[in-house]
Amino acid sequence: MIKSYFKIALRNLWKSKFFSAINIIGLSIGIAACIVIMLFVSYEKSFDNFHTKNIYRLSEVQKFPGMVSSQKVALSMYPMGPTLKNDYPAIKNFTRVKWNNKYQLANQSKRIFLPQVLFTDSTFLNIFDFKLVKGDRRTALAKPNSVILTQQTAQKLFGDQDPMGKTIAHYGSDTVNFAVTGVMADVPQNSQLQFDGLMSLSSIYESWMNSWGGNWLNTYVELVPGTNVKALESKMPAYLKKHIKGDGWKQYELFYTPLRDVHAVTNDVGLDYLNYQKFDGQSTNLFSIIALVVLVIACVNFMNLTTARSTERSKEVGIRKSIGAHRNQLAAQFLGETVLLSFFSLLLAIGMVKLCLPYVNQLSQRNLELSLFSNPALLLALLVLSVVVGLVSGLYPAVFLSSFQPVKVLKGTVSSATGKSGLRNALVVGQFTSAVFLMIATVFVVKQLRFMQKRDPGFSREQIVTIPLNKVINKKYDAFKQQLLGNTLIAGVTGAQDVLGSHLDQTGVEYKPANGPLRQLASTQLIVDQDFLTLYDIKMALGKNFSADGTGYGKEYIINEALAKELLKDEPKTPYSKLIGRRFGFDSLGVITGIAKDFNFNSMHHKVETMFMANIKDWGYSQVSVKIAPHKTEQALAFIKSKWAAEFPDYPFEYQFVDDHFNEVYQADNQVSQVIGILAGLAIFISCLGLLGLASYSAEKRIKEIGVRKVMGASVNNIVFLLSGNFLKLIILANIIAWPLAWYTMHKWLNNFAYRVSIDWYVFALVALASIFIALFTISFQSIKAAVANPVKSLRIE
Repeated sequence: MIKSYFKIALRNLWKSKFFSAINIIGLSIGIAACIVIMLFVSYEKSFDNFHTKNIYRLSEVQKFPGMVSSQKVALSMYPMGPTLKNDYPAIKNFTRVKWNNKYQLANQSKRIFLPQVLFTDSTFLNIFDFKLVKGDRRTALAKPNSVILTQQTAQKLFGDQDPMGKTIAHYGSDTVNFAVTGVMADVPQNSQLQFDGLMSLSSIYESWMNSWGGNWLNTYVELVPGTNVKALESKMPAYLKKHIKGDGWKQYELFYTPLRDVHAVTNDVGLDYLNYQKFDGQSTNLFSIIALVVLVIACVNFMNLTTARSTERSKEVGIRKSIGAHRNQLAAQFLGETVLLSFFSLLLAIGMVKLCLPYVNQLSQRNLELSLFSNPALLLALLVLSVVVGLVSGLYPAVFLSSFQPVKVLKGTVSSATGKSGLRNALVVGQFTSAVFLMIATVFVVKQLRFMQKRDPGFSREQIVTIPLNKVINKKYDAFKQQLLGNTLIAGVTGAQDVLGSHLDQTGVEYKPANGPLRQLASTQLIVDQDFLTLYDIKMALGKNFSADGTGYGKEYIINEALAKELLKDEPKTPYSKLIGRRFGFDSLGVITGIAKDFNFNSMHHKVETMFMANIKDWGYSQVSVKIAPHKTEQALAFIKSKWAAEFPDYPFEYQFVDDHFNEVYQADNQVSQVIGILAGLAIFISCLGLLGLASYSAEKRIKEIGVRKVMGASVNNIVFLLSGNFLKLIILANIIAWPLAWYTMHKWLNNFAYRVSIDWYVFALVALASIFIALFTISFQSIKAAVANPVKSLRIE
């Protein structure tokens, strides 16, 4: 019997090639979209799942005086780990982590620069389950100047030699020797902590490290299983009050985040340097929902076409029932046909995914793989997905078809339209409501992203290259700057302690009002040289730039308008000009010499915070910015590289355009907008496939009516409008339903941005016109074909 059902299913699929193709293509696209999103979601959900202990990350909420708003940061203080363990039995263990980028290590004459190493406590491998290949995970980092290398790093330094017990050196401001005490497996890609080596934190111990108030590392704690985290957090104010002198403890709140959640739920946490491929989990969930919508739209297509064409199967049902077939047998047959069609769609979908994965990986910056035979769980999941899609798509048609009464069927009194056209219309409206909603959402997401990228940030970033520096290179900064300025290819050179667009550090400063006590407050800081404002074309509102002769080093401060407003909050009638010359800075030893117009030194996600710039040469710079003459990019980069090689032969030349840096800042937004756009396109395409099938069937069923109308004098336009009119009403209704839903959703989403676009009415109108045009264009193929057909052929059948 099963063999017979299989043959009948194949015959029906082959008999209705056009409709079968529509169903298979629509389902395959929906399944392919689900597979890709499933791979992405699975990858995102897998972050840090290989750790088995109850690990939490300690983070702070900082609310310093002078800040526009409080901020969450992933940083914590050096003494917090041991004191928390001593004070609270719920904290079983702790480890602290300090990162160091582009770390140079050498084995005799062989030198390499590691992208990132971590300085950490000896407890690191007691908490985290990274695989240690050689060495003792309990003691490998116990002694100062101990290092654990990853297998890849060990191979680079030692080749095939055993590195255990060997000594390697770090050449920085001072030469430091490390003993290799362990080798670990390379870090998995789905780990938020990425590193090339682990160094003992005690190697860099300084007297200032043990002080409260400095936030410069990450702290991870292992909690006793079953710990009430909320109850533990409620005790943190008392803990801070106990250890931080004076009222300083009031400026902090502490909270704990489960390690497995850190990757996805900390989008609002800044200074999050150790969170590889950080991605908002809400966007991941959104992708899942939209992909499911696309798949449902494909399933709806099948339901619509099957019920619409039910009269073609009605005689088969009637004959089978008259010779003894039961309803459940017929329903099983129809469900089997749907599952078979879904299986064909799955095979086509797998091919689509294989073709699209390189593009998906490029877009997502992930390394997603569809490894079916090496991953039985994935293969089983896809087979289950295929069966579920088949059952969902075919359940209603199977129930509907198997319900026909043989007497009515064989008398020819059954019509597919009886009581079912309303359901089909509702499903079409639902399809296009979803598609229109996604189209509107895509337009506003793209508009918002472009607005943030194109909006004037208050400084110039065109033709500017940034080059990272370290403590060694900093000593020759002035000489390198002068060498570059000696060439007409270079329009300007400046140094800074951070890159604009990054989340800049905040620090405490002092301010002396004209009348009143000394104020202590916190503000964003940026250490720059005297040419920074000129090179980045930052406009001054009042006052002057830093002294060109260097006499103001560490004594001159330029503040932004936001900080000026904060400093004068107790003097509301005092003009900004009165701030010039007032004491301000570290230990209030400097003065305010200028007020810069507000500029967005962070991304457009955030409002302009208070900030000041100081020219403190002794602090050094983390990067040098070089402005290149227009239309001479290649020659200028070659010149800069040659000067770098001559001045710093032991250090690789690395650079990045400021524009590219800001593209990275908005990378996650770009990814979200592109994915939503692609899924919206798939939704409208699949909906149009279904519309094409229904229009084709409608024209086919009304072929005689069309012939009669043409004989009576109806024009081609009359016939096209007749066939398209009902569908057009459904598309308009779908737009009317989608508009308020899209407006509400976009209004909520745009409120997450400090600077946002307005929700313009014309976007809704344009999307409506586009959806109507796409629908009419899809229907017109069948409508025009039916309208221009010779009526003699259709009437001759009678």
